[in-house]
Amino acid sequence: MKDLVNIQDYLFQVADVGDWEGEEEIVADRINAIYHAVWRRLPDDLSADEIDHLLIAIWNELRGSLVLLEADEDELVDWAICYVNNQLEEGITLDDAADEEE
Repeated sequence: MKDLVNIQDYLFQVADVGDWEGEEEIVADRINAIYHAVWRRLPDDLSADEIDHLLIAIWNELRGSLVLLEADEDELVDWAICYVNNQLEEGITLDDAADEEE
């Protein structure tokens, strides 16, 4: 069901990342690189809701954290892949995602 989702819908523009004291372009580039790397490794049978949950969860974990600026891009990608793998192994609970947004 991955084929029903377009990664382009999740990529960030500079204006989307918020205030990073002049580093917004770097943050947008890094989160987009993370999303592309994760996307390539997502199982094809994930539902659109599961993909949505995972990508939003990655941003929720990283937003506002200086790790986006201080860590090497490869380290960020490795972290995100491990994060997604852990989420998939534990089972994605979509009800929790709705509760977190409230």
